Amino acid sequence: MRNDVSSSQADTAPARQRPQRMGELATLPVFFDLKGKRAAMAGGSDGAAWKAELLAASGATVDLYCPADDLGEEMRTVLALPFADGEIRHHDRPWALDVFAAASLAVADCESEAEAQAFFCAARAAGVPVNVIDKPDFCQFRFGTIVNRSPVVVGISTDGAAPILGQAIRRRIETLLPATLTGWAKMAARVRAEVMDRLTPGPSRRAFWERFSDDAFTRRAPDEAAELEARAFVRDLANRPQAGGRVTLVGAGPGDAELLTLKAVRALQAADVILFDDLVSDDILELARREAKRMLVGKRGGRESCRQEDINAMMAQFAHAGKHVVRLKSGDVSVFGRSGEEIADLRAQGIPVAIVPGITAASAMAGAFGVSLTHRDRAQAVRFVTAHSQKGDLPDDMDWRALADDNATTIFYMGGRMARRIAEQLIAHGLPPETPVAVAAALTRPDEIRVVGPLSSLGEIVGRVGIDRPILIGVGRVFADVEPSALLGYEPERLDPSRQTSRLQAKAV
Repeated sequence: MRNDVSSSQADTAPARQRPQRMGELATLPVFFDLKGKRAAMAGGSDGAAWKAELLAASGATVDLYCPADDLGEEMRTVLALPFADGEIRHHDRPWALDVFAAASLAVADCESEAEAQAFFCAARAAGVPVNVIDKPDFCQFRFGTIVNRSPVVVGISTDGAAPILGQAIRRRIETLLPATLTGWAKMAARVRAEVMDRLTPGPSRRAFWERFSDDAFTRRAPDEAAELEARAFVRDLANRPQAGGRVTLVGAGPGDAELLTLKAVRALQAADVILFDDLVSDDILELARREAKRMLVGKRGGRESCRQEDINAMMAQFAHAGKHVVRLKSGDVSVFGRSGEEIADLRAQGIPVAIVPGITAASAMAGAFGVSLTHRDRAQAVRFVTAHSQKGDLPDDMDWRALADDNATTIFYMGGRMARRIAEQLIAHGLPPETPVAVAAALTRPDEIRVVGPLSSLGEIVGRVGIDRPILIGVGRVFADVEPSALLGYEPERLDPSRQTSRLQAKAV
């Protein structure tokens, strides 16, 4: 009786539907093994030549049916090419119904709609998948645009809607896939059996392939030593699964995701855990591997944040558990990012550490203001200076006399709260009050503010921008020609024209 009730309830209960894993596809991307297969082809045009070369490069035997007088120059060139596995055999006659026998594919370049329809119908009647070049109505499959790093092959399709867009996408992808990827993919095929045999499914296998993939994108073409190293790593993981643990310090740049390096993106997409700073933008985090654990360890002057010791401990804990940890810092990790302390602590524990540089804020500032930080007529040196010590004040050992150099560009990081005192010290040690200064907040972000003015007004400018924002201060004559405008009611001063500067005013963009 209980079973009957359950059965009845099951019959009336609404069926639970599993969420759809894949959105709608215009076409199904399929990779077809053509080695040892026959392809029937008609036409001698340049378009047909490219398709014939593509098929033969894939290992197919291409039977080309075309009168010799109709062969174009490109097709004649392709007919003379050697191929590793495939070949192109020319038949000096038009196509007929017999050409489809035992063919795996059929391709034609037809001038008229009538001929295209005839070829299409004949191939379909023979049960052979068919493509008539540049005539979508007579195509059962499309070739698409290809990025070739064989055995890695990437196919791109716009379903015939925008071939030029497909080519643009191909160019983007090609910049991401180094030519040496071919050698690494072949090496992967050689070591795969050992990986499958010695490493259990799950974290260990993934740790191997992630490390292997990182090497494929960051090292030169693999040699015998690289293969021996990969096999040794397999054995190490088999004996100690935690051996895959490591840390990568990644510079996230000033904020704009498009300013990330390719190497930084690859590190984010290979991470198990990401410990990120407060200033790292959401757009950058969106590029990370979806399964990665994200942890905010925000560090910003004047605000409550994680202690450096706690951050070091978290990195070590995850790495000892076999995880790939990415420590994601704004700007460049090696410029006022306390990376030295992190590297020393991790190395002391035997944890491998790698560094991926990022665009530092000073470089972003130069780009934003449209200046050269080392303009040869105005600056013979550029200096990056921290304006924030561990005590929350200006560092005690700053050499103000050296910093008050009219022939140098000085960039003060984290200088918002110290702006007025910076100006006082520089002027007191000899830098003219009318020296141009530039102030930037939230560089490369939607709420970015850029300001220029004289050194004597630096404190007032920063006060109007807001001292609680991440602020960068540039001092030097390289900022003299930045076009002026008004900011929040600030009245600009007229500068001494003998210093070859334009009239500088506070500028907000």
